Amino acid sequence: MSGTWIAILLAGAGTYAMRASFLAFANRFVDLPPLAQRVLRQIPPAVLAALVVPALVRPTGQLDLWQPRLLAGVLAAFVSWRTRNVGLTLVVGMVALVAVEQLT
Repeated sequence: MSGTWIAILLAGAGTYAMRASFLAFANRFVDLPPLAQRVLRQIPPAVLAALVVPALVRPTGQLDLWQPRLLAGVLAAFVSWRTRNVGLTLVVGMVALVAVEQLT
């Protein structure tokens, strides 16, 4: 076996061990303080915003506030906020994007 395969197998075993250790010791993290729970609840929206906002305001790498993606994203965010319906949000956002791109 070559050194490359040994490195790949060791990296895989290390990754598996790290993930399995979380599952093995997760029961210790059941009782988190309320402050920690509040902070942890904010992580998914922050990550989503960090992924989506740059794609909406900088699609070509430069700030562009007058482009179709931003308008469709704002409309989809409004629909999501008002209805809390993921399917409707996706449909409205995609229809708005296609419509605005056809008009420009």
